[in-house]
Amino acid sequence: MNGFMKHLTLSTPEERETLDADVLFVGGGPASLSGSYHLAKLVEKHNAAIDAGGAGEKLEPMIVLIEKGSEVGAHAFSGAVLNPIALKELIPDYADKDCPIESPVTSDDFYFMTKSKAHRIPYVPGNMSNHGNVVISLAKFNRWLGGQVESVGVNVFSGFTGVDILEEGTAVTGVRTGDKGINAQGERKGNFEPGIDLRAKLTVFGDGPRGYLSKQLILQRNLLKDKTPQVYETGVKEIFEMPEGRTEPGRVIHTLGYPFKRDGVGGTWMYHMGGNLISIGLVMPLDMKDPYADQHNLFQSFKAHPFVKGYLEGGKPIQYGAKVISAGGYYSIPKLYVDGAMLIGESASMVDMQRLKGIHLAMKSGMLAAQQAFEALKKNDFSEVTLAPYEKNVYESYVGKSLHRVRHFHKALGQGLPRAFFHLGIQHLTGGADFQNYERVDLDYQSTESITDYYGSKVDEPAKPEYDGTYFLDKMSDIYISGTMHDEDQLSHLKILDNSVCMDTCVDTFKYPCNRFCPANVYEMLTDEGTRELRLQVNFANCVHCQTCDIKCPLNNIRWTPPEGGQGPNYTIL
Repeated sequence: MNGFMKHLTLSTPEERETLDADVLFVGGGPASLSGSYHLAKLVEKHNAAIDAGGAGEKLEPMIVLIEKGSEVGAHAFSGAVLNPIALKELIPDYADKDCPIESPVTSDDFYFMTKSKAHRIPYVPGNMSNHGNVVISLAKFNRWLGGQVESVGVNVFSGFTGVDILEEGTAVTGVRTGDKGINAQGERKGNFEPGIDLRAKLTVFGDGPRGYLSKQLILQRNLLKDKTPQVYETGVKEIFEMPEGRTEPGRVIHTLGYPFKRDGVGGTWMYHMGGNLISIGLVMPLDMKDPYADQHNLFQSFKAHPFVKGYLEGGKPIQYGAKVISAGGYYSIPKLYVDGAMLIGESASMVDMQRLKGIHLAMKSGMLAAQQAFEALKKNDFSEVTLAPYEKNVYESYVGKSLHRVRHFHKALGQGLPRAFFHLGIQHLTGGADFQNYERVDLDYQSTESITDYYGSKVDEPAKPEYDGTYFLDKMSDIYISGTMHDEDQLSHLKILDNSVCMDTCVDTFKYPCNRFCPANVYEMLTDEGTRELRLQVNFANCVHCQTCDIKCPLNNIRWTPPEGGQGPNYTIL
């Protein structure tokens, strides 16, 4: 945290402290980590050239990165198979710096699943191939990358949660972090600490899918004007520890079909890591119509499939997590700049859903933003005019070109099976083009149908899987191995806007789908023993910050807000 004290303005206990920075990166994911590292290296190279007799003035910017998790990597969730193209650009000698690569991809299989069979597809299209990629743990990768960032002089502050955007006129001027030490009644506890105003000439928002601050910026500045509304999927994942000799490091398996219904197409993966570990996960689109959709139950059904169960026999899950994924892609990329700010990575929809890959795109976008930040620093001008080339550079880079090739992928899957295969075939042959008109105006929560509309009658909720506590874990057992921790004596960060809507409309029409689509057992509809009336209980301490509830509540009646900084899941190998 070099340079911190000379930029920190101390104040009275009733005032907020202010930290002045030149460039502030929000979020400790691959986009912000890569961007802050690249910016520091550009400045270093610039200053070295001047020391060698070059023209210009030396730069000494204060570069700050904030992360809401207890440490960089604690909230990092991905599959993950990494295309190393951006890593090679960012840190060419990454292998010599002990970058935690689990294994190069050694084999690449794709299966179509029915209820009892797994049919291996003999040909994996080139645009789906993982040849040349590597298997990683994103949590471990981000921790390593965070160390590299600190080594070049970037100030990294973990446990700092941005809750408000600071503005002056049309310019973004930084963010305000959340207060700490507020009890469940909204009163200050003995350990109360007011949030800090982090003021910056340039703020780069890389706070991930549905990022709390980037979401506000996009909405307030209408940055999705003339764009397709963002859509999401939720991924759930376990790391299985296998008996010695039962893994093939670098083996990559993807599947399509079962356990999904034909009108709600998702996908699954199994990636062989090092250390006798296998990453297994499932992604469910949140524009599913079924009000009984439950990705955790679908995940158990996948694990129960004869092919999968035989594959994982003798193993046990040792870590769990969940996270939404920005699935809108190319047509949901917002305007990427305003006065004093830029958007990077998945907060700006830079995810290739066909390949289930976004890490390298996030890293590259961060690097491109760093290049524009460097130009702004040299000019001491952080206006839209100076920042505008960043957006053009994104679209002209492999970020924009990759996303353009898969621009209709998610929408094709929304056609359901088998129609989706027809459209995907056309897109493969045409470089992403399709004759189907895919205009969409609905948000994910608007796609949920009532029980009677979807099933034709008021059918009962499907039975829950049988959990054995070893191979099949219920949500609470999975939450335990996610390492999730929240101080229960604080205001709930999950807000029900109107409880009467839950009781008067949702119970009868949708039968409270939040109890199912939440992968962390946060929402429970309970029956009061005395009155026999229903009441919705919110177990906010279980929350893994996936934000599915904020997106999928069919009445748009739930808001996710950040809890105290440093709290939430603690992913170490996810």
